Amino acid sequence: MDPATIGARLASSVVTPLIRKLFVKEGPGAGLVNEPVRISSLISFRGEKRTLTEKDLTKLAAELVAQATRHAGPGERPCPADEDELVAVHLAATLYALGDLDMNDVQAVRLGHRGLASALIDATLAKGNKLFLSQGGTLLYQRLLDTACLHILHFFTQRSTFVARSLAEQSGQLSDLITKIDILIERIPSPSAQDAGFERRYAEYMIGKHSTLTIVGIDLSQSEAMWPLDAAYLSLEAVSSGEERPLGDAFSGGAPAAPQHPALPAVLPADRALSGHQRVLLRGIAGSGKTTLVQWLAVCTARQESPRGLEQLIGRVPFVLPLRTIARQESLPSPAAFLASVHNPLDGAQPPGWADRVLTAGRGLLLIDGIDEIPERDRERTRAWLADLLIAYPDNLWLVTSRPSAVADDWLGAQDFAEFTLSPMSREDMAAFIDRWHEAARQTCRTEEERTTLKAYQSALHTAVRTQQDLSRLATNPLMCGLICALHRARRGYLPPGRKALYDAALSMLLTRRDTERHIYAPGDVQLDEEPQIQLLQRLAYYLIRNGEAELDRDRAERLIEEALPSVPAARALGDAPAILRHLLLRSGLLREPSVSTVDFVHRTFQDYLGAKAAVEAWDVGLLIRNAHDAQWEDVIRMAVAHGRPRERAELLRRLLEVARHQGSAESALRVYLLAMACLEHAPDLDPAIRAEVTGNAMAFVPPMTIPRARELATVGPLVLELLPQPDGLTDEVAECCVVTASRIPVDAAIPYVAKFAQHPAVEVRAQLASSWGRYDTERYFHEVILRLDRDGLYFVAETMEHLRLLLDTGPRPWLILRGDFTEDEIRDSLTGEDVTRLRLNRNDVVSDLGAALAHLSNLETLYLTGCFAARDLSPLSEVPLRTLVYEPPGPAAGAFFPKGLGELTALERLKITIDQAGIHPRHFPPGITWLDLKVRAESLDATWLAMVFPRLRHLNVVFLHGTSRPIDLSPLAALPDLETVTVNAEVTGPQALPGVTVTTPDNAPRPGSRPSGTGR
Repeated sequence: MDPATIGARLASSVVTPLIRKLFVKEGPGAGLVNEPVRISSLISFRGEKRTLTEKDLTKLAAELVAQATRHAGPGERPCPADEDELVAVHLAATLYALGDLDMNDVQAVRLGHRGLASALIDATLAKGNKLFLSQGGTLLYQRLLDTACLHILHFFTQRSTFVARSLAEQSGQLSDLITKIDILIERIPSPSAQDAGFERRYAEYMIGKHSTLTIVGIDLSQSEAMWPLDAAYLSLEAVSSGEERPLGDAFSGGAPAAPQHPALPAVLPADRALSGHQRVLLRGIAGSGKTTLVQWLAVCTARQESPRGLEQLIGRVPFVLPLRTIARQESLPSPAAFLASVHNPLDGAQPPGWADRVLTAGRGLLLIDGIDEIPERDRERTRAWLADLLIAYPDNLWLVTSRPSAVADDWLGAQDFAEFTLSPMSREDMAAFIDRWHEAARQTCRTEEERTTLKAYQSALHTAVRTQQDLSRLATNPLMCGLICALHRARRGYLPPGRKALYDAALSMLLTRRDTERHIYAPGDVQLDEEPQIQLLQRLAYYLIRNGEAELDRDRAERLIEEALPSVPAARALGDAPAILRHLLLRSGLLREPSVSTVDFVHRTFQDYLGAKAAVEAWDVGLLIRNAHDAQWEDVIRMAVAHGRPRERAELLRRLLEVARHQGSAESALRVYLLAMACLEHAPDLDPAIRAEVTGNAMAFVPPMTIPRARELATVGPLVLELLPQPDGLTDEVAECCVVTASRIPVDAAIPYVAKFAQHPAVEVRAQLASSWGRYDTERYFHEVILRLDRDGLYFVAETMEHLRLLLDTGPRPWLILRGDFTEDEIRDSLTGEDVTRLRLNRNDVVSDLGAALAHLSNLETLYLTGCFAARDLSPLSEVPLRTLVYEPPGPAAGAFFPKGLGELTALERLKITIDQAGIHPRHFPPGITWLDLKVRAESLDATWLAMVFPRLRHLNVVFLHGTSRPIDLSPLAALPDLETVTVNAEVTGPQALPGVTVTTPDNAPRPGSRPSGTGR
């Protein structure tokens, strides 16, 4: 028997009673005296309280030796049998030296059991006692002494006097420390204390500044016109703008025959775009909610009440930096000037160096809003400014917003920004917005009759949005949805068709009808008709557009109005230019003062619409065409076509096509051709030859050949549905691109087209269809698309209980994705135990007891927990035959949420998980993992740990989420006999130690194979 195993052979139930005999019984109390309490005063074989003789001590040591050697088989004894007695004598002599140690029990515990054993040996040798043992006897003696010392220290820590004394000592030390710190604080004011006080004031200001929104079109007084952000905020979805790495690759490890798993769809609530990313560029069309999201993140951070999945906001300090404001200055601000650049009144109160300290500590949340709202000439200097800030302060959170095409793809890629695009509102989003809008409007009702009428309008609008294709197509962002709600109420249930008619009606409502119908004006008050107001407003809008600005100085606005007055004499009735501007700011509902002495439009959409009208009236067609490549002008040009007469539309589109033909790159040409195509939506009366030419040029880019181009093509809207080809003859890749385009156009006219792909053999195509259900009418899409999908190798997606009910009522669905907050009861009561073999819970914040939800699924082999905040205990799944698990909690600290009970899933073979660093004990992992996909948040990884924890590993994929500059030594993996593939996104050393193993790094990445089955784009 190896002497190293002695400690394991001696159970605590055997050793503890023997060790207790070494010490006298003590009464309770702290045992505080002037001098340290020596261990010698506690032992039972010396002193006045002696209860154990030296002979008894030798018997005790002999019993320890006997227990250690009792179970040794033939040839297993650590030393000859005739040496047992000598070992016991030496062990007793060493333990006897406890009485000679000049230390108390607290000091002994600090030494540790090996330190205490060493001190006892030294004390024994000092008395002249020497060891005369064989090598085996010496090792047995040392192991027994170590074991005895371990139990001695454990005995000390269990004594009430030890606990009381150690607590008393710690309390005394803390008291001294607190006193010294208080004196220091009194004498030298702490910058941290000053910072903390200021940050409380700053947080209160940010909450007051950003916690309200203006309700578009609701007839409220100024005091009521601010909608609480908590009630108004609607979390929309954001989609990754780039290609996502498929989940199948997570378990392929470069192996030629990877198991089929669904691709990870990079779809998540927009407010969680920062979850798992430090730097995000978020794109969204006008009115899609980018600025509202910025406000919401700022308020959540200032309140320190971060919702689930956004724990990384705790302890942060928000800086809201609207580029439309700060880019107007000669130079972009340094951190010290952040507050001054946005006219924050607390600027002068901030402690010197405060912003630098916040950002150096990595505590900042920088919300940089509106790349598209600054002139194109300023965007490069803005990118350079951002790059410099990132170099100086790399560890903060960054969110930059922009319209989709304002900057090129991967514009901030060199700065490691992840890119997301806000999705259009789904039908459920529209319904939720309509309900919230009407709830806010109810506070304006004076009588029960008005409330009843408003409820009828609410119900009628729900029906209209569901059934009228044109209306549902317009209501796909919060701004337009709000306008539609306001117009529907103002026009007593009637809505004009088309975007231009909708804007015309909205302007009429905001500029004249609202004040007239609310009896704002008293008899004799001067009123300004709608047309003069529009003429003045479009002058301001056109000035901003021509100069690439988002806001202008108040004195400049007054001069523009003064210059326009000869052409708009009716406005003179209100007084001079300052008086007219005051009237427009107070009564138009279209202008506002974001800061002292600056003016802008309440939303860029109104600015573009009015500016386009001015451009057409002035027939500045050359200016429009010269700026066709600029994303700031896209909506202006579309609205110019809407405002133009048939001959003007034809000329504008013809010249637009000419510009496209002379573009230097295919990408630039595509954007202009697609812009021309999108303009057709606003040209009901147009020369057929021009319409055919515009369509013909767009056909050069149809069908789309890549996923990003497919998404871009979808921005044209329903017109593109007529251009997309039929499924016959398309490659699988092109068929998928066509379906991505069509399924991102949320009108019912897309359903008949996508339904033609329902039985397509490529699982990627069918997966896109399965995941797009939520964008369309539930019943119709289910019957025309979902029911016809070939189930082979396909995950079906349910986002509501209605989805799930329809799916399960029409036969077993072995592979399911439940997206959203399905409860434990809903899952347990809906899913049949024998049917489901693969399940993915996606963005579920309510399921915490996985046993209650899933333990009955007796055939469940594959489980994905993606963004499931509360699901941290996996032990209830130990009876489920899981072979594959993906565990991806939300947030950048996902590695800190290491799941409890993972090691109990003994059937598990394939695992994808995030860790902070190596060093997690092997017992926390299942022993039979053969495929491992490991995301690492640290900058290094010890391959020795991998080899120890995963002895059966065949395929390994390691991703350092934040990169690493340290090469990874792979040579310890040579201890894994079954290893076949290793993929690491870092530099490696020692690959030569792995003969026969395929090693893939960024320098030698193989050509990727086909993408495994997906769950949608």
